[in-house]
Amino acid sequence: MSVLSSLSLLRRVPPGLCTSLTWCAAMVYVLAVYASFPGRSRPIDYPAAGTSPSGSGWLALAVATAVTLVGSAALHRRPLPAFALLLVGAFTASMALNLKQIPILLFLAAVVALGFLAASRPRRTSLTAAAMALGALIGYPSLQLLAGPVSTTAELADALSGAVAWLIGNTVRQARDHTRTSRAQAATQAATAERLRIARELHDLVAHNIGIIALQAGAARMVIDIDPPSASQAMTAVEAAGRDTLAGLRRMLGALREAEPDDLSGPVPLGPAPGLADVERLATATAAAGVRVEVRWQGERRPIPPEIDLSAFRLVQESITNVVRHAGTGSCNVSIDQRPEELFIEVLDCGRGCGTAVGSGYGLMGLRERVGLLDGEFSAGPRPEGGFRVTARLPLPTGVR
Repeated sequence: MSVLSSLSLLRRVPPGLCTSLTWCAAMVYVLAVYASFPGRSRPIDYPAAGTSPSGSGWLALAVATAVTLVGSAALHRRPLPAFALLLVGAFTASMALNLKQIPILLFLAAVVALGFLAASRPRRTSLTAAAMALGALIGYPSLQLLAGPVSTTAELADALSGAVAWLIGNTVRQARDHTRTSRAQAATQAATAERLRIARELHDLVAHNIGIIALQAGAARMVIDIDPPSASQAMTAVEAAGRDTLAGLRRMLGALREAEPDDLSGPVPLGPAPGLADVERLATATAAAGVRVEVRWQGERRPIPPEIDLSAFRLVQESITNVVRHAGTGSCNVSIDQRPEELFIEVLDCGRGCGTAVGSGYGLMGLRERVGLLDGEFSAGPRPEGGFRVTARLPLPTGVR
């Protein structure tokens, strides 16, 4: 059995069982000492002092054992009353053995219980238990002091062992709380990152196609009376863009529903995510909206990882959408260069610019976040000679170089 499995097994052992076994071991030791050394002179520190227990003393030991076992059984449900019973058991056993101190042997059950309370209960509960133990260690020798001088050596040892047990238990509780907090923070961060990713996907998907639909619908409205064939062509483009949007939304919603194993409707068939292979289709749809897109490919076209392929397509799509909406020009140029160690993308237009500062707007912010997540470089801004320029460098893994 490995060390980790042994620790896992120990965590499953009830604390009451530990305190019960500790007390039973102490009683077996006491009985063995009295059986081996029946006289008053014994080669041990406890219970050597004092005379052997009388009949009532042995009865008191039995009562102390019963009280301790009851307290051990209730330790998980009623921690403070159960801990008080453990202290009463230590008191009773010490009196039954005619001792003026509470030896560490009889106090071990309370020490184990104190460590458990510090590890598993609120700090207020464990501190209350520690105060009860300290009060017992001070009160018992104070009562015995009425009958003569007493030594506090055993009480100091008991107090030290209790303090160590509380510190260990408190450290365990703090470590567990820190782990729980870290997991909660990680879950919150993961949920936030997923919401941002979905928001970016929805923005990239809907913003472009809705822009195309709006332009085509406006063109159709203007020529529907004077040029019905052109209006029909524009409405065909509207239909195609709408279908693409619905397909993308269906794919995204289907992916979100994959985590529902009990869904009786069955899994939603998902289409492939878009990539650079769809740039030509994107250029055709944009040309139908009145903006001609010239796509220039450079380098050797090789398969690239899906996340880079999707991000590259979204970057081109968002850049073209900005040209359609803001540039006020009829054309733009897209360059895609797949180099040995990186994928370089550049989108240029000669319009009046996007009218925003570099990095502003949800679209450019989303692109910057996408590229940053892939450890790439992104830039966007007006060109000195006029127009707007968007560039991105996406590093390629070793396998596709």
